[in-house]
Amino acid sequence: MTYKEMLNNGATATEIRAFLVSGDNVPLTMRIPKPLRDSMKEAADLEGVSVTSLVKQCMLEKLADKQIGKTKSN
Repeated sequence: MTYKEMLNNGATATEIRAFLVSGDNVPLTMRIPKPLRDSMKEAADLEGVSVTSLVKQCMLEKLADKQIGKTKSN
């Protein structure tokens, strides 16, 4: 099952979150502006977590809790 299928089938935020954290970890490389990276490091430090953990938390919130696409008008 894919993320989009889960949304279309009415999965709950908890079900989506469980799906998103399952599976193997894979590397991700991306380019972002230096001020964004520096701010992200500071924010992670303020939260007491690693940058990786902060990014994962943000993505889970965006993808699971807000359920992208559920309120999108066609």
